[in-house]
Amino acid sequence: MHEMKIRDDKNINHDEKDMEAAIVSGNGTETGQIIATTVGGRNGQPKQIISYMAEHVVGTGSFGVVYQAKCLETGEAVAIKKVLQDKRYKNRELQIMRLLDHPNVVQLKHCFYSTTEKDELYLNLVLEYISETVHRVSRHFNRMSHQHTPILYVQLYTYQICRALNYLHHVVGVCHRDIKPQNLLVNPHTHQLKSM
Repeated sequence: MHEMKIRDDKNINHDEKDMEAAIVSGNGTETGQIIATTVGGRNGQPKQIISYMAEHVVGTGSFGVVYQAKCLETGEAVAIKKVLQDKRYKNRELQIMRLLDHPNVVQLKHCFYSTTEKDELYLNLVLEYISETVHRVSRHFNRMSHQHTPILYVQLYTYQICRALNYLHHVVGVCHRDIKPQNLLVNPHTHQLKSM
């Protein structure tokens, strides 16, 4: 297994200096991998090490990889979105995620950078973990009863999508460019929907 290196601070911009680097064995997305990162140490708060154990990949795409992990200190399940930082493009995702605070938008818990032995830079966004998507809920109803999703759920999900989009577009001033059932997360117990 290869060791990921802590990133050198002399090549980062002002916004990134608030982020910590992580020490990760392997690529950090393999089952059982431990990711240790430091938080705090600012405004009189003590530094604290937080460790995550990668459990399994829950999504992949052109953006990168999302995997479920568990915080070893608290036992909380989280999702970690790992995105390659291409120096040719400006990635505003972290800047935008830090602004978001809405019940129908996924919450950013923590973030850190990591690098590989090839000096590839990755942004890791630690997000709240929600186990289901609108896509899987819809497939469940189609398979289970050979019928469509109940109209009550359709109305509930539609209302929550509209709330999230109104917040993103009018309050924050950003446009969600990848709305699809696979990116709409649903708490299976409360049916609260969160846009990713």
